[in-house]
This record gives sequence, structure tokens and C-alpha cells, in this order.
Amino acid sequence: MKRNSFIYIFKTSQLIIIACITMTVFLRSRMDIDVYYANYYMGALFYALVILLVDGIPEMSMTIQRLEVFYKQKAFYFYPAWAYAIPASILKIPLSFVESLVWTCFTYYVIGYSPEAQRFFRQFVLLFAVHLSSLSMFRFLASIFRTNNASFTAGSFAILFVMLFGGFIINKSSMPVWLRWGFWVSPITYGEIGLSLNEFLAPRWQKLTSANTTIGQEILESRGLNFDGYLFWISLGALFGFTIVFNIGYILALSYLKSPGSSRVIISHEMLSKVPGSDDSHVGDHLDEKSKNSHLQANIGPKKGRMVLPFTPLTVVFEDVQYYVDTPLEMREQGFTNKRLQLLSDVTGALRPGVLTALMGVSGAGKTTLLDVLAGRKTSGYIEGQIKIGGYPKVQATFARISGYCEQTDIHSPQLTVEESVIFSAWLRLSAEVDPKTKAAFVDEVLETIELDKIKDALVGIPGATGLSNEQRKRLTIAVELVANPSIIFMDEPTTSLDARAAAIVMRAVKNVADMGRAIVCTIHQPSIHIFETFDELILLKTGGRMIYSGPLGQHSSRVIEYFEGIPKVPKIRENYNPSRWMLEVTSTSSEVELGVDFAQKYRESPLYENNKELARQLSSPPPGSTDLHFVSRFSQNGWGQVKSCLWKQHLTYWRNPAYNLTRMVHTLVTALVFGALYWNQGKKLNNQQNLFNIFGSMYTTVTLLGINNCTTVLPYIAAERNVMYRERFAGMYSSWAHSLAQVMVEIPYLFIETALFVTISYPMIGYFGSAYKVFWYFYAIFCSLLYYNYLGMLVMSLTPNFSVAAILCSAFYTILTLFAGFLVPEPKIPKWWIWLYYLTPTSWSLNGMLTSQYGDINKAIMVFGETKTVAAFLEDYFGFHHDHLAVVAVVLMAFPLVFASMFAYFVGRLNFLRR
Repeated sequence: MKRNSFIYIFKTSQLIIIACITMTVFLRSRMDIDVYYANYYMGALFYALVILLVDGIPEMSMTIQRLEVFYKQKAFYFYPAWAYAIPASILKIPLSFVESLVWTCFTYYVIGYSPEAQRFFRQFVLLFAVHLSSLSMFRFLASIFRTNNASFTAGSFAILFVMLFGGFIINKSSMPVWLRWGFWVSPITYGEIGLSLNEFLAPRWQKLTSANTTIGQEILESRGLNFDGYLFWISLGALFGFTIVFNIGYILALSYLKSPGSSRVIISHEMLSKVPGSDDSHVGDHLDEKSKNSHLQANIGPKKGRMVLPFTPLTVVFEDVQYYVDTPLEMREQGFTNKRLQLLSDVTGALRPGVLTALMGVSGAGKTTLLDVLAGRKTSGYIEGQIKIGGYPKVQATFARISGYCEQTDIHSPQLTVEESVIFSAWLRLSAEVDPKTKAAFVDEVLETIELDKIKDALVGIPGATGLSNEQRKRLTIAVELVANPSIIFMDEPTTSLDARAAAIVMRAVKNVADMGRAIVCTIHQPSIHIFETFDELILLKTGGRMIYSGPLGQHSSRVIEYFEGIPKVPKIRENYNPSRWMLEVTSTSSEVELGVDFAQKYRESPLYENNKELARQLSSPPPGSTDLHFVSRFSQNGWGQVKSCLWKQHLTYWRNPAYNLTRMVHTLVTALVFGALYWNQGKKLNNQQNLFNIFGSMYTTVTLLGINNCTTVLPYIAAERNVMYRERFAGMYSSWAHSLAQVMVEIPYLFIETALFVTISYPMIGYFGSAYKVFWYFYAIFCSLLYYNYLGMLVMSLTPNFSVAAILCSAFYTILTLFAGFLVPEPKIPKWWIWLYYLTPTSWSLNGMLTSQYGDINKAIMVFGETKTVAAFLEDYFGFHHDHLAVVAVVLMAFPLVFASMFAYFVGRLNFLRR
């Protein structure tokens, strides 16, 4: 918790802001002590419950993030599940205490609840118990379902259940008899009972009415909450009981449920035998053969064909490259006075076509830093020096078209197959002049070169869980870059986390690519002798980003060994010792101190340094008759081509993602059935204001709960795809607008089906009016609501650095969308200083359209607060809904999704949370 303090501070600060908004919306100067204004007090109490319920949603993502480590430690018998679960639960008690106290202190007296101090503390204790039960419930659900999509869907079901059966949306007496058991098993019920009894049994509500009952009793009876005062304490005990039960369930889930299983690509024995070097029995022979020949070509016959597309071999020359970053605050506090910290110092060298170069050094020497600087991947810091491509100054937009960058993390879309991933890269990175048939042939050639043709139909999957192994995923990364037909390829530690056999397979593929005449540079950390001697040249850095060797390895690393053994005091390499390991050991910082040798200075005084300077000088001049690289447009495909390709990819991703799409369809199906059963045939039952409040409550919960589920479940998907988008956008595959437009468009058919599913089931069950006009409006309002909730989730994800922060920020939006929806506080009663926010809240327009289109033209007289009014007049007077304003509502409802989608596209392009 201490190291995640930002999240908790952000969460509490957000609660304070919402509390300030709430207390000014329900300001006591606007409410009297009577039956009419009692509805607003009830709304304020219910809203407090909703706030503390929704505030627990981020607990699911934080719990899931820790489960992977827990299951790993549990597998090694570090501790039993209860030893982990109990502290995790206890540590959240102070958080619940603080947030409940903050809410009560900010809102209690400003809203104008009963002024007795004992009632203030009773409300605080009850809200504390509600918050504890909320956190424990969501923590329990996360431990049961263990993935973000499943957990958030289950969380949406839980919110649906506890809110619908909590006694406020629809009172107990209006529920079907066979469903009233749900009232007693909802934690919100006990919060509603406790808060209502605490407030409406206070002395100020004891005035007698004409019916010879007190105002407080009349209010409680109308809400189905007319219980004796002692039930407050029973409700408090019930809430603590729910907390205990959920925590016990949390412990049991951690004890008996296993980590989500993993699956890998399955290949038949027959096909496996056809894969070169795949037979474990030949791995040793293969490595022995390779060690004799100093390359990884053993056991590989000549390729059947050449690359389909030609490319221009290019050199990369870098002279006196320096790289600085702003000095971290921690270093300044320790006395470091320089404003900038230098990470690369006077680095000079060259990468040549057909040469496989290793970039090595101890940890922190600046290997990846130099690779990122040369590739143009740095998003911060200060770069000095010259970098030239083919003798001309590097222009990053052009360079991205002729280079490839293989990241260490192997980020790919999980739902695509191997072949589809490569096809997608080919479509967007090869020139538009290349015809589709040639592109397809080139894709096949690349798959064969990287030895992926046997598993081309396998899904990529999620790292560590499903799909490809680490080694296969690494080769896919290489293939995705190679299919762009680059002249230069950068690879960041291609053999990291791979065993010897997998590393040999990857390096064999890399060597195949280098032999085609492409310049390749790989950062690599302590390779085996077989892998080290695969390289042609070596660039070696020491701590501080200073170069201490740049030149050929030689046969069996002879040139490197000869160079370092030629430096006085450097010990000779032992027989059969790994040259790469020896080299790193003798040039380490501790070894420098022991030997009294500055290897960077020795390199600058050596003939090798002068040779490299001369080589860099020669390669810095363009070849005679050559021209600088130039492309007519930034991207190889036009805007429509980018959108089509991105939409194709998104379609496949959505279609193969049942964890996202099927679960929300099931959620919608179950929600429709629950609503239909709970509000069975109440659509035309109009006798008093409570009947309308019940129906309006069903519309309110329909919009908010379906919307919240969609908004929440889209977050992890967008977060995962954003990481892929960063890689693809860096590679110059498409503009952020093309990606965003495809992301927005692909949601529409799924949301349309979701809306149709809900309306088809719930509309006739609730018994609304059957005219086509009213059915269309109901469908249209829900469809627009799902659109803007989904796009809101995408927008929030584009504004935040990670999923956890996005979930917390979304919970703040949920509270605003519920508070200003017009249900808890109707438009005529919202203070004038907040009325602008009501009109900017999309849910208020959705509910306006749904209720007004259904009942705004009904002139039946009903009893409302002791007087007779028509339904249409009551809607106008109480809610501010006018039937003749529906045309405006229709336009505004469509405007919100368009605005949110446009903002999502804008911020995806403008904000970059990937720091290199």
C-alpha cells in the first residue's frame, strides 16, 4: 500500500471533490421538513450508499494485479492463503475509516440531516460498515473470477443486484412476492434501513400529519422501511456480517482456486518432426556443430527461394552521440548538483549491411539507451551528436519506414493468428505500389525464413497464459518487423528469458535475416558462447555509456580476446571459458578499480578507435550518384487504407474475444430478465407518484448499470490494445486517428445487438406501451447510452497511464452520471450553480428521452403528494421533462457519443504514457 500511495491519495482526493459537489447539490437551505422534501433526503442517503459502493470497484483491479505473485509464492509454499488474505483485508480498514469519515464530515451538516451528534456518529459508523462490505465483496469477486473481464462483469451483476433489491429503486412492497427474498440478502438494504431509521426517527420528523402518524413514519412506510429503531443496530451487525462472510470467501477462493490455466500452441509429432532443429535429440548435435563453425547455420539447408521484394542496403553512422536526462529528484537530494545526468558519452560507430552486431555491457551501461537513441524511440531526454543513414542526416519519419525495431517485451494482439499478425504489418508497412499477390508471397517467404510457417494458424495469445511460447513470440516479433522489408533492424535482447534451445532457434532466424544483407544490431546480456560467436561485430559499453570496444569478434572471438589481453594487467582467458563472460568480468567497474585501468580511455588511445573514426568518416559521405531517402507521404497507405486495415484487425480481435463480448451479452441478457421479472407489468400501472418513481427507477438503473458495465469492461481491452498501438504507431504503420476510428466503429454492431437483446426481452415484460414510436425511442435512448458509456471508458483510458488509475477515475464519472441524471434530484430542484452540469450529463438526456417519450403524452389523472395531476403535467412540474422537446433530446443523445469518440481519438494521438 505504501508504494501505491498515489492511488490511494488520488482515490481519497476524488472522494473529497465528489463530497463537495454532493453537499452543494443537496444544500439544506433548499429543503424543508415535510413529505415532499423527504424524497430529496432519501435521495441524498441513497447516493451516499452508491458512492461508497462504487468506490470499492477499483479494489478488483488492484486485487487481480497481485494474484499472479500470490499464486507463484503459494506454489512455493511461502505461506498459506489465510496468512496473505487476512493482512490484505485488515490493511484496508483504515482506508474505509478515513473515506467514510471524510464523506460524513463533508456532507452531514451541510445537507441538513438531523443535528444530534449521536445521529452524526451513527451515520458515520454505518457508512464505514457499508464501505468495508463493499471492498470485501469486490475483493471476493476478484479472487473468484481472477481476470479483469470476468471480475468486472461479475462486479456489475453484484451492483445490479444490491442496488435493485436495496429498497430505494423499487420499494419492497412493489416487488413480486417471489422475489422479495432479494431485499433481505442485499447489503445495500441494511445500509438503506439503517440510514433511514437514523434520520426519520429523529425528533424533528415527529410532527403529526392529518393521518395521525408522524411525518417520519409516513415517509418510512411509503418506502417500505417502517421498522422499529432497534433495527438500526441489526442492520449495522448485518453489514459487518457481510464483511466477514465475504472475507471468508476470499480466503477460501485463494486456498482452493488455482491460477488461471495456461495453454500453448499444440503441434502434432508429424509436423514437429518437419520443423528444422525442433527435435530435442538433435539440439546438442546442432549446438556442437555450430560451435565448430561459429554460426547457427548447422542443420539448415539452403533456402528454397530468395526474398520476393528487393530492398536498399543502408548504413547507420553515429558520431559523438551524447544522451542526457534530467537528474532524478532522489539523486539531487543526495547531493548530486548537475541538472542533467549523462547516460551516453561520445559514442561513435557504424552499422553495416549484412553485419550482425552485438551491443553489450554490464547492467546500466546504456545498451538499450543507445539502441533507442539510434532507432529514434526515445520520448524524453536530450540527444546530441550526428546520426546519418546512408550518408544523409537521419529524418525520423523517413527512417521509421526503412527500419524495424524488435522490442524485448514482444507486444502483439492476442486474438490474431501468427499469419494475420504478419499480414497486418505487411498491409500497412509495404508500399502501396506493391500488389496484394506480391505482398502475400512476401508474407509466406518471411514466415518460412523465421520458421513460423508450421504454426501460422496458431493464435498469438496472452504472454504467460495462452498461445505462443516465449521463443515463438520472439520470432513473431522479428517476422512482423522483417515483413516491412527494412534495411536496418534493431533488436532489444532477443534471447532474454529463453532457454538455450529456444535462444538458438531465435538466433538462427536472426542470422538468416542478416545473411540477406540487412544491418542488424542486438542488445544482449551474458550470452552463451554459441550465441555470442554468432555475431560478426561487437560494440561494448561500460557504466556511464562510454565505449570500450567496437570492432569484429573474429574466429572464436579471437579479435576481442586479443584486444583485451593486450591491455596490461588484464588476466588471460581460461581455456574453454565463455569469452563474453570473461570480457564482462575483466571490464567491470570493480575490475577497473582493482587493475587501475580505465578501459574507455584505453580504447580512445588504441588504433581500433582511430580505425572506427575513419570508417565513420568514410560512411558519413553519401555514395556517388545516391539521393537522400524520401517518401511522398508519411505512411505507406492512405487514410482509408489505414482505417480498413485497422478495422479488419479490430473485427477479428472482437470476434475472437468472448471474454469481452460474450460476457457483456450475457450480462445484458440476465439484466433484462431481472428487470422484466422485478417490474413485471408495471409499465402501465399509473395511480400515484410512487408508481412513476418505480418506473423511472427502472430506467435510471437500466442506463447506469448497463452503461457502467460496458464502460468498466472496455478498460482492460483498451489498455492492452494501447500497448500494441504504441509499438505499431512508432513503426509508422498508421495514424492514431485511423486506429481510433476503427476502435470506435467496431463497437457499434456489438452495442446494437446488446441494445436489441435488452429491449426485446425487458420491454414487453415490464409492459410499456406498444406503439412503434415509443419502442423506437426506448431503443434509441439505450443504444446512445451504451455508445457514450463505452466511448467514455475509452476516453478515460486514453487520459490515464494505467488500468488502475482509469478504474478509479471512471468511478468518479459514475458518481457524477448518477447524481446529475435527474432521478435523485430532478432538474427544477438542482441549485442554479450546478444546473450547467445537469445539462452536460449525458444520462440526464437519456432518462429525459426514455421517460418523456413513454409518458409525456399521457393525460391520465393520478394522485401526487395529495393532489390530482395528469401524468404529463407531473413530468413537466416535477422533473422538468417536456414532450415537445424530444427532438432536441434526440440530437443531443447522438452528440455525446460523437464528442467522446472524437476526444478519445484526439488524446490517443496527443498523450503518450510510454516512457523510454
